[in-house]
Amino acid sequence: MKKIYILILTALFLIPNAVMAQGCDEPSNEGVNVFGFIQPKFEYNQMDTGDDTNTFDFNRARIGVMGKIPYDISYYVVLEASPDNQRHDGDAYLLDAFVTYTRFNFARISMGSFKSPISLELNTPCHKLHTINRSKVVSQLATPDRDRGIMILGGADTTLFQYSFAITNGPGLFEKDDNKSKDYAARLVCNPHQNLKIGASYKFGKSESSTEGAPDDERTRWGADFQYTNGAFMLQGEYLYGKDEGSYTTGGGCGEELVMHTGSVKRDGMFLMGMYRFNNNLQPVVKFEYFDSDKDMGNNTEFCTTYGLNYFLNDWTKIQANYVYRAERAHEIDNDIFMLQVTVKF
Repeated sequence: MKKIYILILTALFLIPNAVMAQGCDEPSNEGVNVFGFIQPKFEYNQMDTGDDTNTFDFNRARIGVMGKIPYDISYYVVLEASPDNQRHDGDAYLLDAFVTYTRFNFARISMGSFKSPISLELNTPCHKLHTINRSKVVSQLATPDRDRGIMILGGADTTLFQYSFAITNGPGLFEKDDNKSKDYAARLVCNPHQNLKIGASYKFGKSESSTEGAPDDERTRWGADFQYTNGAFMLQGEYLYGKDEGSYTTGGGCGEELVMHTGSVKRDGMFLMGMYRFNNNLQPVVKFEYFDSDKDMGNNTEFCTTYGLNYFLNDWTKIQANYVYRAERAHEIDNDIFMLQVTVKF
């Protein structure tokens, strides 16, 4: 019986290929590897008042170093340097910084600041996103998108299961913990077929209440997702549910500031996205999403449909054009968006 257990564990976790990681890339050799990407963008915003706006800016501009140290240690450090980020008044800041013990592919341990291990789309690297913006449900409910703590993760695309489990402070990347509790987040991905991935995520945490003498605020998140690929075709879908008691936050996506609100709320949303990459490197994308900002209220659901076209100049450069049609259930207003973005990775 013991031999059977060993064989199962080997089949699930020990194939050393395409190991899941929490960074955008992994170091390929010892020494310092400099990497990063920039995303200059043009955005046209339709306004209900008729005073439309348009601007050139930077969605992201990141540079970092990563590498391996003998033996079984790797490091990863990234700075966000975009002048248009809404944190620190546009000043550069430390985004990701963690050290990982990598001896065992089935249980690698990282400590530092990193992405929360929930959501398929949140854990898609920013330079590999299929649309320019992440879905609203992800940017609102997978917050804070980054935090400081410890994570254990393992598995690979070639194994039946991949997993990650993190214990973090809870308030987010720029705040120390304000109580004795920690946030707990976990994600499990099953690979039943080489073309199919099925994921599930869960997160729970507490933070000190802003009301003196009141019990701690509580946050609960859970979600499910899938990804199906067949040659040049890809289909993705994700659902997220959030329950906040005492207070809740909005915003908090890449470069966005977290805004605190008093009260309790239940929210949910989903997206479904399909794309096909032709031989000429053109990739049309269609993405449908909805977000309900308060499930106890009626007529406040927001719907978005993104019509996108990606063009891959090479393995390091792509151009993306997105038209986002936005519709509100209660009262539709003119607030559609057109975006054009160039991503260069180095």
